[in-house]
Order: sequence, then structure tokens, then C-alpha cells
Amino acid sequence: MSAEALLRCEVAEGVGTVTIDRPDKRNAMSAAMWRALPALLERLATDPAVRAVVLTGAGGHFCAGADIGELADINPGDLPVAAEEALVAFPKPTLAVIRGFAVGGGCQLAAACDLRFAAEDARFGITPAKLGIVYPGASTARLVRLVGPAAAKYLLFSGELVDAAHALRIGLLDEVLPAADLDGRVAEFTRVLTARSQLTQQGAKEIVNAAAAGALTPDLVDAWERESRKGVDSTEGVAAFLERRAPRFTWTGPAAHKR
Repeated sequence: MSAEALLRCEVAEGVGTVTIDRPDKRNAMSAAMWRALPALLERLATDPAVRAVVLTGAGGHFCAGADIGELADINPGDLPVAAEEALVAFPKPTLAVIRGFAVGGGCQLAAACDLRFAAEDARFGITPAKLGIVYPGASTARLVRLVGPAAAKYLLFSGELVDAAHALRIGLLDEVLPAADLDGRVAEFTRVLTARSQLTQQGAKEIVNAAAAGALTPDLVDAWERESRKGVDSTEGVAAFLERRAPRFTWTGPAAHKR
């Protein structure tokens, strides 16, 4: 099957859902799939019908990482990092929905999303220590920002899998739910995301990411404040509040706010 067929994409009610669909391999990513993901995300970024993206896996698992049989072609510091960076740069909210294994490159993809919701049976691991590989620098820095130095060392030194409760405790997850409740909670939360201002979300995402990386500049903040002062969404938000109705935000902005 083609890489595009193994990365199914559906758009409904403002949400683009990308499903890694290779259940016979626990959704391990081939080299072609790693290459295809950034282009797929670029299409979703420019689609005005998409206000948020969900990344998930088919068949009871999220993603078992890179296909070990193609490891020589994948190069952990190359294709997976490019896909990870495409997720980080995606201008709209991204939500990883995790069941089963999120291991190696799968955990890398989940960590690159803005938020992570998981079933209680989810298992997480970053396994380069089992392969004699040094985890990519950018991915390591992102992991440290997410879970802190000690937890990052625990995961990287040991390569051991941790359960969802452990992942929640260290900050790798935002919510853990019974498997039967996960889809309903995700649907509820994505309805919240798609009802909110894209101006607020995109501005917040870029500013938060820059702050977390120690790269926040006055120019970046000023650019978003100027965009906000145009009043495209704030006028509607205030009017909706005063009229006691749901706001109908219209700002779409550029696919990626260029500086």
C-alpha cells in the first residue's frame, strides 16, 4: 500500500483526523510514511475547513515507532525529526489520541503534538538505548521541556516502557481516560477547540512554543498584538458575550504566521 493510504485523513466538523493505519505492524512508520506526513500536514494547515488536528493510530495502538526493518533508510535524526518538526510547526491545535503503544518514534510524534489524551492501557517508551542510537538533539530538548530533565533521563537511559499513570504524573500526558470513554472525551474537547478563536490559538501556540524554547522576542509578541488589535475576532467575542450567545469567530489568518 502507498504511504498516503497508510496515513488516512478525514475532515469532519472542523477537525482533521490523521490515522496511522498499519495495524499489522502496530502502526510502525516506514520511510515513505515519515516522508508523507509533513506534506499531509501542510495540506491540512492550508485547508480553511480544518481548525484542529487529531493524530491517532488504528487497531488498538498509536505507533510503535520507526519500522526497524527500514532503519538504515529512515535515520532517526532525519525523517522522524522532519515529521516531528512539521507537527510542531502546524499552526492550529494538534491532539494526539493514544491507545496501546506509543514507543520510539511514536512517542516522538505524540510529544510533538500540543496535547495528548490517552487510554488507561497506553504504554510509552523512548528506546534508542536498546538500539545503541543517540536520540536527536531537537527531540531531546523538546522532551526535556515537556517532562523535565530527570524524567527525560529516566526514559532515555532505560528505554523502559511506562504506563499511562506514570506518563500523566511526569507531564507527558494531559488526560488519561478509560478506553471506552476516550473517543467521547476527544469529540467533546475538539468541539471546544473548534469553537474558539483561531487568532488566540495560533498566537498562543507560537508564543508559548517560543517561550518554552527560550526564543521569545518582543517582535513576535508585538506582531501578534498588532494582529489582535485589528479586532477581527475580539469585536465578535465581546458582542457575543454581551448578547449571551456563542461567538462566531471568522479570523483564519495565514496558514503560518510569518515573521
